[in-house]
Amino acid sequence: MEERMKVAVFQACRALRKRHRVEEGAHGPALAALAKTVQYQGTELQGKVESLQQELNQSYRSQAEGAGKLLAEVNANQTLRKEGAEKDELISQLQSKLSEVREKLVKLENEVEMRGKAIDTLNHERQELGQQVEDLETKLSKAEKDNKMLVDRWMEQKMLDAERLNEANAMYEDMMERLKASRLEELARHQVDGIVRHSEAGAELYVGSGMPTKVRATLQAHEGGSGSIIFEHNSAVLLSGGNDCLVRQWDSQSASNVTTFRGSTGSVLDLAVSLDNKQVLAACSDRKIYVWDALSGRIRHTLTGHGEKVVSVDLSPSGSKRAVSASYDRTIKLWDLGTGYGVNTIVCYSNCNSVCVTSDGALICSGHMDGNLRFWDIKTGKLANEVAAHGQGITSVSLSRTGHTVLTSGRDNVHNIFDVRSLEIRATYRSPNFRAATNWCRSCLSPDENYVAAGSADGAVVVWSRKAHESEIVLKGGHTFPVLACAWSGAGKPLATTDKNGRICIWE
Repeated sequence: MEERMKVAVFQACRALRKRHRVEEGAHGPALAALAKTVQYQGTELQGKVESLQQELNQSYRSQAEGAGKLLAEVNANQTLRKEGAEKDELISQLQSKLSEVREKLVKLENEVEMRGKAIDTLNHERQELGQQVEDLETKLSKAEKDNKMLVDRWMEQKMLDAERLNEANAMYEDMMERLKASRLEELARHQVDGIVRHSEAGAELYVGSGMPTKVRATLQAHEGGSGSIIFEHNSAVLLSGGNDCLVRQWDSQSASNVTTFRGSTGSVLDLAVSLDNKQVLAACSDRKIYVWDALSGRIRHTLTGHGEKVVSVDLSPSGSKRAVSASYDRTIKLWDLGTGYGVNTIVCYSNCNSVCVTSDGALICSGHMDGNLRFWDIKTGKLANEVAAHGQGITSVSLSRTGHTVLTSGRDNVHNIFDVRSLEIRATYRSPNFRAATNWCRSCLSPDENYVAAGSADGAVVVWSRKAHESEIVLKGGHTFPVLACAWSGAGKPLATTDKNGRICIWE
C-alpha cells in the first residue's frame, strides 16, 4: 500500500512538471506575439508582462507547496493507517482476552454456585449434628443422673451387705463359741472328715495339720525365680516350676531333687497333678500347657490354643481326664487329656488369674482381675454363679479337701473363705504383716481347713488359724525375696513356700 502511494505521488510530481513545460510551451508563442504586438506599447505593457510572469511563478510555487503538503498528508495517512492496524491488532488481542476472562468468569460463577450449594449442605448437616449433639448431651445428662442414682443405690446396698456380713460374722463367732463349749466341733469334724479321708487313697498317711513355726529345709530350686509349687496327692513329694522353664520334683523329707521335667519354652506359672500322681501339667508363659508322664518324664501332650500366656491350670478330681486352663486372652479352656485336644472355650468378662475344679467335677471356680469369683458349668460352659469377692483383682483360688469351701486371695491383701454351696463368706483374714506381691500370689488352705497360709511381698509367710484359741503367726527368716506361692501337703505336713529368687522353704 505504501509503495503504491509513493508511486502515485511520484507520478503526480512528474505530471506537474510536464504541465509546467506544456504551459511554458503554450504561453511562449503568445508571449512572443504579445511582445511583438505590445513591443510598441511601451513600458506599461512590459510591466504587465512582468506582473503576469510573477503570478505564474507564484502559481508554480503554490503548486510545489501543494505537492509537498500532499506528500506530507500521504505520509501522515500512512502513519495513521499503521497505527490503526496496530490498534486493530491490539483490539483483537483484547477481545480474545476478554473472551477468556468471560469464560473464567462463567466458570467462577459456576464454582461459586456449587460451593454455595455445598455450604448450604454443610450448614444443614451442621444443624443436624448440632441437634444430635444436643440429644446426646441430654441423654448423657440423663445417664449421669441415672448413674449417680445407681451408685447411690449400690452404696446403700453395699452398706446393707456390710451390715449383714457383720451380723453373719457375729452369728458365726457366737455359733463357734457354742460349738466349742459343747465339744460339737470336734465331733462334727471327726464324723465328716473321717468319712471322707478314710475313703481316699493314702488315708493312712493323713495327720492333722499344725501351726508351722520354723524352717526345716531350704532348696535353691530355680534360677530367675519360682512362682508355682504343689504337692502330689497324699504325698510329701513336692513339684516346683520356675522361670528357667523347668519343673522339678523334690522329696520334701530329704530335700533332694528326684526328677526334672524338661521341654517347656516358657516360664512355668502354675502346676497341677492328676489324682493318681501319674501326670504333671504346667501352665507356661509361651501360651502352652505341657503334660508330662510322671514316671518317664516325657511330654505326653502339648496343649495349644491360647492367644496369651497361660497363668493357671487344674485337673478335674473326678477322674474324667479333663483339664482346665486360664489365660490372659480372657478365655478359660477345657481339655481332653486322652486326645490332647480342646473341648470347650469360655470367654470371660475379665482376665482370669486362677482356676480350680470342684471335687465333683461339675463346676469351674475362677478368680478374676475385676475382683469377682465366678462359677462355670463344666459341661455347658455357661456362668452358673458369681460373687463380688474382693475390691481388687483376685490372685488365688483354692478349694478345700472336702470341696465345700473355697479360699480366695486378692490384691486388696484380704483372704476370704466362701461356702461353695451358699456363696456366703465364712471367714475373712487380713494382717498388717501381709502384702500381695503379684497378680499370681498363691495362698493355700491346710487339708483339715484349720489354717490359711499366704506369702507376703516382704518375704514373710503369714499363717492364720481358724481355731478360736489361736491367732495368726508370721514366719520369717526363710525368705529374703517376695514369697509368690504356698502349698500344704495333703498328708497334713509340711508347708512349702517359694519366692521370687527361686528358693523353696519347707516349714514344720
